[in-house]
Amino acid sequence: MSTARLTINLLALANNWRALDAKTNAETAAVVKADAYGLGAGPVSDALAEEGVRTFFVAAAEEGAEVRAAVGPGPMIGVFSGHMEGDADLLQAHDLTPMLNSPEQVQRHEQSLPGHAFGIQLDTGMNRLGLERSDWAELRERIEAQNPALIMSHLACADEPDHPMNTYQLRNFREMTEGVTARRSLAATGGILLGAEFHFDLCRAGVGLYGGMPFAAAKPVVTADLPVIQVRELAEGETVGYGNSWTARRPSRIATVAAGYADGLHRAIGGGIDAFAGGQPCPVVGRISMDLITVDVTDLPEDPERLRILNGHQTVDDLAEAAGTIGYEILTSLGARYSRGYVE
Repeated sequence: MSTARLTINLLALANNWRALDAKTNAETAAVVKADAYGLGAGPVSDALAEEGVRTFFVAAAEEGAEVRAAVGPGPMIGVFSGHMEGDADLLQAHDLTPMLNSPEQVQRHEQSLPGHAFGIQLDTGMNRLGLERSDWAELRERIEAQNPALIMSHLACADEPDHPMNTYQLRNFREMTEGVTARRSLAATGGILLGAEFHFDLCRAGVGLYGGMPFAAAKPVVTADLPVIQVRELAEGETVGYGNSWTARRPSRIATVAAGYADGLHRAIGGGIDAFAGGQPCPVVGRISMDLITVDVTDLPEDPERLRILNGHQTVDDLAEAAGTIGYEILTSLGARYSRGYVE
């Protein structure tokens, strides 16, 4: 075991989808972009399809091709980036549904794939992707005549339930879509938790599936085990790592494990987190380097063979808080060097 190992619990993933689905009377789709948030789009999509998910979302058409291979024909796979130049063959070959974002994309889709399924993304205030209100007003009749599969928008502040942006975007979305016959979607994970008025016809469960906030009730989906390369003894006053950033205050045993910021365990995490031997926490000490992390295992009765840095006690959001970032970034940064295993 020369590299760190991720274990992805597909049962916990399915449980999280069921728990989010139970909060709404709408259909609950699954967002599996960025290789299912770093956990493997193929196995994750397959497990969710087995659970009953019938709609998936990816960021780009290339991602959609991998998901289609996993779930087979039938489920809708929406592409958030819409219909980009050169995408026609991928969209057609893998039966992908682009969420068109601009008048240019609407025209491109009409010309290159007439009759092929599509959705529309509207900008309700985030100013990131989607048709502006004026463009939608101009194109709406023409678009609706082609029976779009979905009309959607995205909330900017759903992880802050009291933020006025939520009600502002909800009002805009209602006004812009009043009278449409297509299905509507506004809520991702945070939007599901805001309540029924945000749910419409379809909700897009994302980070909550993978054990991340703002879904506090989520079951942890991923564990990360780091192999111990070496354990050394330090005298009181000796230092560890770059910059002499940690000094032993007692005779200590320091384990060096095979993972680092090249594996998504950001250098900014620093102190304040633990690695676990069974249920025993051991503090991470010194700076996280590219390939190595040092851990104080003085209080363990014997030298460990591996230490776990992600588990039910210390989550991706705990690591994110220590690094001054968000759980999404920790998840999607878990690098290619990890071996991955899936359990049910």
